[in-house]
Amino acid sequence: MSAHAVQAGEYDAVIVGGGHNGLVAAAYLARAGRSVLVLERLDHTGGAAVSTRPFAGVDARLSRYSYLVSLLPRKIVQDLGLDFRLRTRTISSYTPVQRDGRATGLLVGGGPERTRAAFARLTGSDREWQSWQRFYGMTGRVARRVFPTLTEPLPTREELRRRIDDEDAWRTLFEEPIGVAVEDRFADDLVRGVVLTDALIGTFAGAHDVSLAQNRCFLYHVIGGGTGAWDVPVGGMGALTDALADTARAAGAHLVTGHEAVRVASDGRRAEVTYRTRGGEEGTVGARHVLVNASPQALAALTAGAPPEPAEGAQLKVNMLLTRLPRLRDGAVDPREAFAGTFHVAEGYEQLAAAHAQAAAGEPPAAPPSEIYCHSLTDPTILGPDLADRGHQTLTLFGLHTPARLFVRDNDALREELLRSTLAQLDAHLAEPLADCLATDADGRPCIEARTPLDLERDLGLPGGNIFHRALSWPYAQEGTGRWGVETRHANVLLCGAGAVRGGGVSGVPGHNAAMAVLEGRGWAGQGG
Repeated sequence: MSAHAVQAGEYDAVIVGGGHNGLVAAAYLARAGRSVLVLERLDHTGGAAVSTRPFAGVDARLSRYSYLVSLLPRKIVQDLGLDFRLRTRTISSYTPVQRDGRATGLLVGGGPERTRAAFARLTGSDREWQSWQRFYGMTGRVARRVFPTLTEPLPTREELRRRIDDEDAWRTLFEEPIGVAVEDRFADDLVRGVVLTDALIGTFAGAHDVSLAQNRCFLYHVIGGGTGAWDVPVGGMGALTDALADTARAAGAHLVTGHEAVRVASDGRRAEVTYRTRGGEEGTVGARHVLVNASPQALAALTAGAPPEPAEGAQLKVNMLLTRLPRLRDGAVDPREAFAGTFHVAEGYEQLAAAHAQAAAGEPPAAPPSEIYCHSLTDPTILGPDLADRGHQTLTLFGLHTPARLFVRDNDALREELLRSTLAQLDAHLAEPLADCLATDADGRPCIEARTPLDLERDLGLPGGNIFHRALSWPYAQEGTGRWGVETRHANVLLCGAGAVRGGGVSGVPGHNAAMAVLEGRGWAGQGG
């Protein structure tokens, strides 16, 4: 358990926010002998990377907001001696489709030969499979070169380009819209859509957006671990943040919940953090360094800095508990395989473009795209023994192209409308309605919950509900980014949340990098909030 009171005195580091990045920083600094205080607004640490039992009277511990792990460097797990494990999914993805009046689809995984046969079944030849191998062979080479740099001082753009040492890959990923490569290298609409989805998760953009926001999103989704694999956290996402909290606390860090930081004042050498308890009491604590594990907007508010550009999330998150997995219309695929990887719904290339155009015009997508996976197939430990024995399974759905702006008029009504239409898209590929498979809670209600960007902003403080806190950055130095990508205009105030350079996802990278900046002892004043 976390403490409920701040101990008097001055700290080497005060960390604002007890999400996973703040806990990573706390653990590194405490293990290095620094005195550390973590102030967390909520009554628990972990931020968005938590496991909870969302359904009344039901013993299922779901990763409620963040689901899978790819970007967490093994280095952090080993450096901190974390008691934390990941399991690899044997199936990468399944995408159902109706073609020529029959139910079919694309199953990626189970070995190269099986995947090749799946491409041939869908497209009638090996052409797309060969293009797939070449394309992901290229991204794999980039991943092996780029991923290790995330926990090093920021390289310059040219240094990273030389490290990648592949001009075709550099142009494809860093210079021209990813839609160009998708259309040049793949011909099948469904295959194109499966490739593009990694560029759109949590990012409201089109395939040809000139901002290249989709390219940055794609890059972070294919470099994790040097392989691009997305793994299942054993015990749920809370197992990671619990392990981090335990490690930080064991090293001497003081973790205090129910305390919200409301102001940070700094002269560049010493800082003071003013906090408010849930009871309304205020206090102040001194620190040599302050690490803000919150959004750039929160950083600006705390330090009276100029606010950054507004952020906007664009996802619908849905958690479910089923009594059984639904049967598929495509009888050639076992549901236990289809849902073990990422199950793509309404994510053909043209479908994604249509959904984006409708949302950009201010209307909810008529056929909302989404992707689903079943955590409990890979890790049944999140279910109580009785549920596991009876064959219950979890489903987690991530909906795309649902920007926060759509929900402003009536969040509750649109949440329900989009949930219905999203599940209708899934039902089109099932041999039985999903509703027939939903478990019920202790009060007899279906075990399903949905969260919009506005819900995430309210519950977690995510600006505009953006899961990355702001648009993802390129993983190289730009004007004002500093040596580690965590620096701000105050030399001793650092940003260690997802909005730091090389932030986003459950990675711990900003927390690691902020701790390294402190331990290096280099003062630097940049352009941040």
